[in-house]
Amino acid sequence: MTSGLTFAVPKGRILDEALPVMARAGVVPEDGFHDKSNRSLTFATTREDMRLIRVRAFDVATFVAHGAAQMGIVGSDVIEEFDYAELYAPVDLDIGHCHLAVAEPKGASATNGASHLRVATKYPNITRRHFERMGIQAECVKLNGAMEIAPELGLAGRIVDLVSTGTTLRENGLVESSHIMDISARLIVNRAALKTDPRVAELVEAFRADSEQRNAA
Repeated sequence: MTSGLTFAVPKGRILDEALPVMARAGVVPEDGFHDKSNRSLTFATTREDMRLIRVRAFDVATFVAHGAAQMGIVGSDVIEEFDYAELYAPVDLDIGHCHLAVAEPKGASATNGASHLRVATKYPNITRRHFERMGIQAECVKLNGAMEIAPELGLAGRIVDLVSTGTTLRENGLVESSHIMDISARLIVNRAALKTDPRVAELVEAFRADSEQRNAA
């Protein structure tokens, strides 16, 4: 008997943009998925051989990398942070655009000549690599949210976080001081599943064809 496919999707900002893309590729959740009060993590789809799991973005990468899910959608920031060898990101879905940046309080002292900084972020690996390229050792304080208040409370002098409009930074007295990377949502697959299950390869081609069609329009 053919085993079922599990497709992982992230909670939050990317999901609303991802759903139409998924539908065009043949991944359609059944009724109940769109109910905001529904706290279920697993959902049926219109395909009998596929289910969806809706989890935190970082967990999407973990489930796919370890083969618990065969495919998923996640931001390129998550892929860069974890750098799992088992993950393959074959399609840029051209949705969920934002960027990752360093932000600091207005009027903060310059980093010129500094050898050490304390930075609040949920991206410690990306953050360390970014500051290493500047010759600075970054002591990363791991936070999963409320990054913007870390400087005001003295937890860290700077933050590294996602920036879309910049409104949240401004409202908390912060300014962007360094652009780290542009981000978009990607289709990710488990490398072993791609090699062994033709359904995974077929879905990759469906997502790729949709992306190419949209880019050509």
